[in-house]
Amino acid sequence: MAHDHDPPAPVDGGDHPPTEYELLERALRELLIEKGVFTAEDVRRTIDDWDTRTPANGGKVVARAWTDPEYKARLLADSKAAIEELGFDVGPAPQIVVLENTPQRHHVVVCTLCSCYPRTLLGLPPDWYKSKEYRSRVVAEPRAVLKEFGTEVPDDVEIKVVDSTADLRYLVLPARPAGTEGLSEDELAALVTRDCMVGVTNASAPG
Repeated sequence: MAHDHDPPAPVDGGDHPPTEYELLERALRELLIEKGVFTAEDVRRTIDDWDTRTPANGGKVVARAWTDPEYKARLLADSKAAIEELGFDVGPAPQIVVLENTPQRHHVVVCTLCSCYPRTLLGLPPDWYKSKEYRSRVVAEPRAVLKEFGTEVPDDVEIKVVDSTADLRYLVLPARPAGTEGLSEDELAALVTRDCMVGVTNASAPG
């Protein structure tokens, strides 16, 4: 199966000197604008769209699943359709599959070849997710890697490592924290982090 890389993230506008890749991106972008392939306004709209893609989107999906058993069943049966119910446009491809953490199994996501990741729901992947160390070690020694994130998985719980590809992305549905029964859906969504939807941490109750 072909495993294409995700497109590069928009160039960082920080104060550091531009890298070679940033200079190449700038030159290519200016050339394509000059040739009429797209406009500067198209670029601005694309950047604005990226800015709306944050882990808060995934948090809303998780919180709905925690509070609505029927929605959770639909999410696990047909993840993309259930995600789109909440107004998120995940597009025709890639496929998205939501995997539930249970008392018997803990899921953790990796992309062993690049950084494939459900960006509509989680935003841009963190540097550690793209690193060679994480991509190799989490497959070989997942329990040790999770421990380094502060996540202790009991020995009797299976750790299932799933490999995202250009065609298939995964989102972990973490277990709902104990003691959150009185929280609203919005309050629950605020507890859901990017890392627990990748599976390297668990969701935690406030305070």
